[in-house]
Amino acid sequence: MSSCADSHVRFHVLTLFPEMVSQGLSASVTGRAFEKGIISLETINIRDYTLSKHKKVDDYPYGGGAGMLMQAQPVYDAFRATVDRINESGGAGEKARVIYVTPQGRCFRQDMAKEFAEERDLIFLCGHYEGIDERVLEEIVTDYVSIGDYVLTGGELPAMVMIDAISRMVPGVLKNSESAEIESFGNYLLEYPQYSRPEVWRGKRVPEILLSGNHEKVEEWRLEQSLVRTRQLRPELYEKWTAENQEYFIKKAKKEERARRKALKQKKALGVP
Repeated sequence: MSSCADSHVRFHVLTLFPEMVSQGLSASVTGRAFEKGIISLETINIRDYTLSKHKKVDDYPYGGGAGMLMQAQPVYDAFRATVDRINESGGAGEKARVIYVTPQGRCFRQDMAKEFAEERDLIFLCGHYEGIDERVLEEIVTDYVSIGDYVLTGGELPAMVMIDAISRMVPGVLKNSESAEIESFGNYLLEYPQYSRPEVWRGKRVPEILLSGNHEKVEEWRLEQSLVRTRQLRPELYEKWTAENQEYFIKKAKKEERARRKALKQKKALGVP
């Protein structure tokens, strides 16, 4: 992976397991984006910055308790070295956002991915053991972010999840420029059902509307399906969408009323009671 190459977004991950991060992000969409220089990834091994001759980065917490705590010194020195490299490459290291992945943080959402994608440099701090000395967190962290209400062994997997989601918001990363907008959560709605060949599989047919070639009708169907799915699975998102799109329901009601009147008129013309 490149260290601080010229790209749209540069990710810097402070971790005890750099290979885990670099290998996990080297394939598929992010891997291709790294190769094209659209985004870049630098993994920094915190252990390289410890002053311990035995490469120790953890110690027992004051006050007792289970487990070990990552020490402030190697984390801070790894951070300072990263900031210096960002500055040397023409960036503004001191202004870079530092994301500490922790279950105590704000829950990561699509709007956060969009927000982070606008940054030039993002530094991710991955904890391990029982966490990190609070003093260094107070010194360097700008954003405390969680990917859910559960505990993982370390911050590497959450960091990779966020980097993947953020990368998809960076122009040029996805082949289809519209993909990031029409996927789930792009506008509060979950994605509509999708189908591919064959037309019939195990007795289940592709909805006829998708075979009609009528693009306007297809888009209407997809929106309706997204609304149904969101209302069923994520009612809180459905409420947000409806609150911001009242005009949609007004237009829909008017369209249905026109269709009803047209049907009645046709029945009268045919003499149908």
